[in-house]
Amino acid sequence: MNERIKLIRKQLGMTQEQLAQHLGIGKAALSMIETGKARLSNRNRNILIQELNVNPEWLDDGQGMMFNAEPDLTAYMHRTDNSLPLQSVPLYSIEGTAGLVPLFTDQQKMKPLNYIHIPNLPKCDGAIYIVGDSMYPLLKSGDIVLYKQLHDLNDIFWGDMYLLSIDLDGEEYVTVKYLQKSERKGYVKLVSQNPHHADKDVEMSRIRALALVKASIRMNSLR
Repeated sequence: MNERIKLIRKQLGMTQEQLAQHLGIGKAALSMIETGKARLSNRNRNILIQELNVNPEWLDDGQGMMFNAEPDLTAYMHRTDNSLPLQSVPLYSIEGTAGLVPLFTDQQKMKPLNYIHIPNLPKCDGAIYIVGDSMYPLLKSGDIVLYKQLHDLNDIFWGDMYLLSIDLDGEEYVTVKYLQKSERKGYVKLVSQNPHHADKDVEMSRIRALALVKASIRMNSLR
């Protein structure tokens, strides 16, 4: 299947960066999928089939036509942000700020650990280190995610990757997940990239803070 992902991208005339953004993953992750180093998640498969009209039989075994119909990229274009030539993104420690809620509520008073200077990125409100392996291999513990805070749950782009704080019996649980619609009214489905982590439905009322992940940084030591 992996080589067919590249064929789809070429047929659509998209760069790796453009298709990766449409799938809600990083360019490096898409490259790993195209070269067979990572699997195509069920979420990404559904986006190719439902949003880009890819024929599921062709995607799975190469049978039939590549597309069921002409792919519609309107939603992708609407979601594309304008990039800034250069910006200084504050890097925070959520341990130092006691979680996302205080950070998002009064970010003006929070002292950053440092600033990240990256060209040609969409506007970001801040960055934090993440913990856990639920999004591995896209993200691993110690990676940095840059985010744009959301103030209204109605602004969620279903299928995208989010940084969120969830109330678990009065304790704040911070995680990065794909957000998908749940079949249960008033709930949202949290989906991991790591196949060893099961999907989970949580009440939307338990989401205390939410931010769209705009980019990630991985620190690799070379010796």
